[in-house]
Amino acid sequence: MPQLENKNILVTGGAGFIGSNLCDKLLRQNNKVRCLDNFATGKRENIQAFLDNKNFTLIEGDIRNMDDCRKAVDGVEIIFHQAALGSVPRSIKDPITSNEVNVSGFMNVLIAARDNGVKRIVYAASSSTYGDSTNLPKVEDVIGKPLSPYAITKYVNELYADVFARLYNMEIIGLRYFNVFGRRQDPDGAYAAVIPKFVKSLINKESPIINGDGTYSRDFTYIENVLQANELAALAENEEAINTVYNVAYGQRTTLNELVSYLREFLSDFDESIKNVEIKYGPNREGDIPHSLASIEKGAKLLGYDPKYSIKEGLREAIGWYWEHLK
Repeated sequence: MPQLENKNILVTGGAGFIGSNLCDKLLRQNNKVRCLDNFATGKRENIQAFLDNKNFTLIEGDIRNMDDCRKAVDGVEIIFHQAALGSVPRSIKDPITSNEVNVSGFMNVLIAARDNGVKRIVYAASSSTYGDSTNLPKVEDVIGKPLSPYAITKYVNELYADVFARLYNMEIIGLRYFNVFGRRQDPDGAYAAVIPKFVKSLINKESPIINGDGTYSRDFTYIENVLQANELAALAENEEAINTVYNVAYGQRTTLNELVSYLREFLSDFDESIKNVEIKYGPNREGDIPHSLASIEKGAKLLGYDPKYSIKEGLREAIGWYWEHLK
């Protein structure tokens, strides 16, 4: 696979889960990496190891502030836009802030990039854009009505990206992430992703609570697959591959019951008694879709996307990190 190297790169939200993994990979490939983060959800420990690297610069700022965005994009060739307020429940509780960060913040990044002649933007889109569409697998050009304010904000990002690409001759690629998991993912707080949340419960011998009966399914996607997709999007040269959106997933469905079974199996290598932790069930969560499965054919065809990690392979690799950091 070709490598992104010797570039000046901005990662917005670079102290977050996906952003910090991107920073790590890009630094190892001899790029100069600038991280813009306000630490609302990002964590300083995620970037602590990079602070002494002469090729890494931290800008503590907010994408809602245009001056911060202009400062961050100055001299940059490629932007990986990961900054956002994630979480469907958070957006239902506080739609205004989700909109300010995800829509107005995205607009600021686009305008700052346009005015500074940035060559390429790769941005985090979301599988939530598929909304109430029941089609499986999810194909990029067939979406439904959004089911949450968060989903609306991520769809609006796609609309703005398309318009800016057309009007201002920019190169912008969106990646619709499907349930990403892996090292540096936060297990704490009301809006924690399901895998680290379940792992932490199991390590503490507390019963994980599954929303619904456990038959809801997701296309869980290991972080390494996501890093591959971002790099391929940044390197894409074919005109057909640019100014569009791609699903970033593995292309396989796993139910929540299966997920917990895998977690108990792998964690029991560290502590045998975890196999016996009871699972509890609660009500379905508002705004959740029952099933999610991505078609990854478009990314394979136009980007050469070839995810290497199934959920079991990803969990097997991540579980040591989880055990060390979530105890």
